[in-house]
Amino acid sequence: MSSDQPSAVSITELFTIGIGPSSSHTVGPMRAAKAFAREMVDAGIMPVRVQCGLFGSLSLTGRGHHSDRAVLLGLAGETPETVDPEMIDAMIAAIVAEGRLTLDARAPVAFDVTRDLLFRPSFLPAHPNAMVFTATFHDGSELARRYYSIGGGVIRQEGAEPDRANRRLRHPFGSAAELLAIGMAEAMSVADIVRANEGAWRGDVETDAFLDRVRDAMCASIERGCAATGELPGGLRVQRRARAIREKLAERGPRSDPGLVFEWVSLWALAVNEENAAGGRVVTAPTNGAAGVIPAVLRYYETFVHGATRDGMRRLLLTAAAIGMLYKKRASISAAEMGCQGEVGVACSMAAGGLVAALGGSNAQIENAAEIGMEHNLGLTCDPIGGLVQIPCIERNTMGAIKAINAAYLALHGDGRHIVSLDQVIETMRQTGEDMRSKYKETSLGGLAVNVVEC
Repeated sequence: MSSDQPSAVSITELFTIGIGPSSSHTVGPMRAAKAFAREMVDAGIMPVRVQCGLFGSLSLTGRGHHSDRAVLLGLAGETPETVDPEMIDAMIAAIVAEGRLTLDARAPVAFDVTRDLLFRPSFLPAHPNAMVFTATFHDGSELARRYYSIGGGVIRQEGAEPDRANRRLRHPFGSAAELLAIGMAEAMSVADIVRANEGAWRGDVETDAFLDRVRDAMCASIERGCAATGELPGGLRVQRRARAIREKLAERGPRSDPGLVFEWVSLWALAVNEENAAGGRVVTAPTNGAAGVIPAVLRYYETFVHGATRDGMRRLLLTAAAIGMLYKKRASISAAEMGCQGEVGVACSMAAGGLVAALGGSNAQIENAAEIGMEHNLGLTCDPIGGLVQIPCIERNTMGAIKAINAAYLALHGDGRHIVSLDQVIETMRQTGEDMRSKYKETSLGGLAVNVVEC
């Protein structure tokens, strides 16, 4: 992959505040539906009917990932960032009962979910997560738009140029080698490089405010997940465990007990992904299926590292974002393309490098930690039972968080020199994802999804 003119990717693409259970299957479709509805209403060409076809992975696991509900909400003008999770059931029920919705919250249009929301299991060539929206007008003419949910809640409209194409970064990089070279030449940390590049979108004060909001949202998802009880939706009868685990850990003594550290980390990751599975508010980091890894590692830093600071938290997130950008540019963070190595594996790699940065490690040690984090997630499949982001997804986040911390300290014990580079492991992940059979990539057609009898 050429990096002569690396594409501009912002931290806001790696960390977005939205709802569960999936960034590619819930957040992306909601954004695409919202964009289509806004285009219709803004143009003043009101349709008498709209339809949406969900293709490929969005069709095969769309019901379990709430893709159908997300489309209805997006057409009605809701966004992942602002929709009230407590009101979603009522909004969906009203659309179904009335056979109509208010396009972009401004223009009523008929909508029959059995006729106008279609699941098409065939795959379109450009991406496994495809949507086709069609508007029909009074004269019988039609207008269609095709969108792809390319991972992490990011969407791409076919034929449209992304906004990032017009951004000019101060220190563009398309590989880890280039990132390290910039750091060496400019005497800058990875976090400083990313912060400087974010100036193409906003000032430092706004960037810091965004990072603080992300941190606060991550912490809030941990707290909500630790407080909730009951059964997760979807029919698998999976019980929430985070609250009971927290109560047991609290009874066993102070968090400074070394034997409890990883148990707390696992709890925090578990809590976030139980919240995600319930359709609650989480931070896409870089996906919803892997949303628990970075919050758990961040909470580890803030809770167990003596002298942890807000600046350290920001460096952790900025550095993690830089690593995530490399995966987006050189491979993919979509499980429908890469399997779960592209979700939990990438989150583990991001968290490992970010933690090294927060702990004062060098750029070379950051790159080493990120490489270790992915190297031991290579080949990880995405085969969710019942198409739900529950088994094995929830527990997989706990493993990703623990591996990230382990990778960080392994790197810190070295001087940054190692055999396999981050660029090489990213390319290996890409090739592995391409070689992986499609039934193991978020289709629920293989692996655990077919070998475990649903209850």
